[in-house]
Amino acid sequence: MKDRSPLDDSLLHRFRTPALRDLALTHRSATVDSAAVVPEVTNERLEFLGDRVLGLSVADLLYTNFPHEPEGNLARRLATLVSRETLAKVAASLNLQNYIEVGGGGEDQAQKTDSIAANACEALIGAIYLDAGFDEAKRVVVNHWQAHMEAAVTAPKDAKTTLQELVQGQGLPLPVYTLLERTGPAHAPEFTMTVHVEGYDRVQGVGASKRIATQAAAEAMLRVIL
Repeated sequence: MKDRSPLDDSLLHRFRTPALRDLALTHRSATVDSAAVVPEVTNERLEFLGDRVLGLSVADLLYTNFPHEPEGNLARRLATLVSRETLAKVAASLNLQNYIEVGGGGEDQAQKTDSIAANACEALIGAIYLDAGFDEAKRVVVNHWQAHMEAAVTAPKDAKTTLQELVQGQGLPLPVYTLLERTGPAHAPEFTMTVHVEGYDRVQGVGASKRIATQAAAEAMLRVIL
């Protein structure tokens, strides 16, 4: 196994339990044999945990740095900063592909896709949380996400576009929007749109036009997912 201590230097975190770091860098393909994959020996559970730690850390960072922005803008910024694309950029800055163990002994760089690197990056955040607690995990997140946050001078795209990019980044089908009802007089109509994303309960939004109601539904779904 390649020496992973330089990664600790890049992370600015020295693992008390290096086995957690090593587990975070073990892709499921490295454990596949004739038997079923054992969840405890892949990084998938740490990825699940790291996703939540990252989301809360970035949400707190945004809340502090953008005190005058409305919730919708904060939600769109959050979706961008926790996306697969941003995770892959952070992973690249850490040269994470050099440390991930994949099938075939981990030597085939072609197997180490952006998606695998992004997942490992989340898993590392989960590992740091278990190794040293939330405050330390948040400190590491801030160190590596601050520049990406500051690079976005304005809030990202509208909620519908943000939601679409978010679910695509998670490998899910596109959101499905449906007109639930139209009420009110002709001069002041009110539309209710619903949106469905695979794996989540349907939510709805209301507005004076289908477009506004669709954006409201997308923002509601972003709050559910994030």
